[in-house]
Amino acid sequence: MSVARPTRLRWNPNERLGILNGWLVFLGDGFLSVSVVVAGFAARLGAPNAIIGLLPAISAGGWMLPQLLVAARVRSLPYKLPVYRSAALVRMLTYLAMVVIAATLAGQPALCLTLFVLAMLLNALASGVSGLPFLEVVSKIVPPGRRAWFFGTRNLYGGLLAFGAGLVVRWILASGLSFPLNYALIFLLGTVAYTVGYGVFGRVTEPADPPLPPGKVREEIRAIPHTLADRHFRAFLIVRLLLAAASMGDPFYAVYALRDLHYPAATLGTFVMALTGAAPLSNILWQRVAERKGSRRIIRYAAFFAGLAPLLALTVGTLHLPPGAYLLVFILSSVALQGFNLGHTNHLLNLAPADARSRYIGTLNTLVGAALFAPVLGGLLADAAGYRVVFVLSAVLFAAAWWQCAKLRRDA
Repeated sequence: MSVARPTRLRWNPNERLGILNGWLVFLGDGFLSVSVVVAGFAARLGAPNAIIGLLPAISAGGWMLPQLLVAARVRSLPYKLPVYRSAALVRMLTYLAMVVIAATLAGQPALCLTLFVLAMLLNALASGVSGLPFLEVVSKIVPPGRRAWFFGTRNLYGGLLAFGAGLVVRWILASGLSFPLNYALIFLLGTVAYTVGYGVFGRVTEPADPPLPPGKVREEIRAIPHTLADRHFRAFLIVRLLLAAASMGDPFYAVYALRDLHYPAATLGTFVMALTGAAPLSNILWQRVAERKGSRRIIRYAAFFAGLAPLLALTVGTLHLPPGAYLLVFILSSVALQGFNLGHTNHLLNLAPADARSRYIGTLNTLVGAALFAPVLGGLLADAAGYRVVFVLSAVLFAAAWWQCAKLRRDA
């Protein structure tokens, strides 16, 4: 059944703060793109593929793994924003640490990589602590019928800002600024965008939840089988696990271009522009799909586009096509990512009962978080057999996820 578009898109103050937060976070993502900029920095330091694969695994998996524990703590709180604000402070400090580490320790690559990865890990865990309160607050301040448009508006104009960040990244990497100061400057710009964005969302006026008994981690773990008894939740979990495993090839698109195809470092900025430039138009299309078909169809279409990206990377490398053709890899990845961002969030919030929302979110994200370390296995496989084998396996897993999407619940 189609999702009706609101007759008026006049955002209230809370919704405006949430949208502005999204724009600033997208801007930060443009500067600190893990699969492009951070992976390029690690490659410049001579990191092995397993470490490069660990970077997005930490960023995504570290965000999800702690959420079942957070659910036990957050569920009984009438206000979730204080947890978000505390985690945001930790995130800001770890981003600053990454800037300092990159600027001062690049001459000692092993030490630099070790401390940088530790800072990323702390940042990801703090992000995981803030992620569930964020979704809880959004579910309270944005009515279900407006959520697709709320996230779509965040993604649309945030994508334009991230495209601008890609232009800046390209300019900095092509400038005379020496390594590692060029990357440190990029990381600093991302840190500023994130910090302001977190502060904006912290100003939301959060409605209180009804009082609930304090949650316990043991109870949350014991409740997992009950949550998994929901067949619609199980179907969504299987799709998310397959998509997480398929992401093993994502961090190696840029590294493959640098190491095997011998593209210059400044091309990373062009890759970021391709990732972010495709986002605004794709968000308009995904909003139309959300309006007419719902989140189930969004996820299935996105899985199709995601599966084309590794196949195209293989084609460009095998046929030695011009560099411009390789930009399509990042465009396809961006189109898919925007669809996943919109479809996953809407599907989960619509799926989860109001009195068990935290449990559903925490259970799903914790279980999927473990699978998001697949890029580490992808890195080991790339070291042993090459990037092309990783891309083939990634495409097969995306195809399996596309097939499984047929079992997802249709939006009511």
